[in-house]
Amino acid sequence: MDILDRILATKRDEVTVLRRPQTRTLLRKVALDAPPTRDFAGALRREDRHPGLIAEIKRKSPSKGDLALDLDPGALAKEYESGGATALSVLTDASYFGGGIEDLQAAREATSLPVLRKDFVIDEVQVYESRAVGADAILLILAAISDNSLLRDLSELAQGLGLGVLVEAHDAAEVERGVALEMPILGVNARNLGTFTEDLAGASALIDLIPSASITVAESAIRNADDATRMAAAGFDALLVGEALVRSDDAQLLARALVAPTVAPR
Repeated sequence: MDILDRILATKRDEVTVLRRPQTRTLLRKVALDAPPTRDFAGALRREDRHPGLIAEIKRKSPSKGDLALDLDPGALAKEYESGGATALSVLTDASYFGGGIEDLQAAREATSLPVLRKDFVIDEVQVYESRAVGADAILLILAAISDNSLLRDLSELAQGLGLGVLVEAHDAAEVERGVALEMPILGVNARNLGTFTEDLAGASALIDLIPSASITVAESAIRNADDATRMAAAGFDALLVGEALVRSDDAQLLARALVAPTVAPR
């Protein structure tokens, strides 16, 4: 069993708890009554042609171990915003990434930026939960959702609730699947979720498969200004950066460097 399979097995157990009738009903009610979300899609494709930056708050990962267990999500979010980040991503998975809903809420409260809930969403109750706890967008991972009908249903439910939806692909087949399903925001992750190996060059080449109308996000393995420039030159509208930022001695300065390149037209 690879890493993704283990994560999904744990996630299915969590979903079982969330699907209890009283819990699901409460989450749905809170989600439907929640205040308006912040514009996630609008934060990614900038008129000035600099890349949008989804700056991530992540305490640890299965592949890299502990990254910043004692980080202050609110303070770090403010640093990111001061450095030019246009959105936040917050890991809320506890078992494998050390995150939690509290991290998302603290980061969102500290800034005016839209916040992506970074987790493994596989069921509609998690979409209601995401909206209920204050997320502005969710992640849908193609490798975790093999059923196209389920993927479309989750995306439509999220958008109906006002949430942005970042659909994540890892290879050419997944990119083509996301394009065929007409997902408006497509991320290309340079990290293989089965082995957690990285391939930035392979990821950058996949943008050629994505229509120019789609908003594109380069994810993982971006650690410095050179990497950001490479992905912007390939035509990616936005970058999602986590490990480099949480490990940086000056996250504000690194964020500023990551948004400096110019995005090439596609």
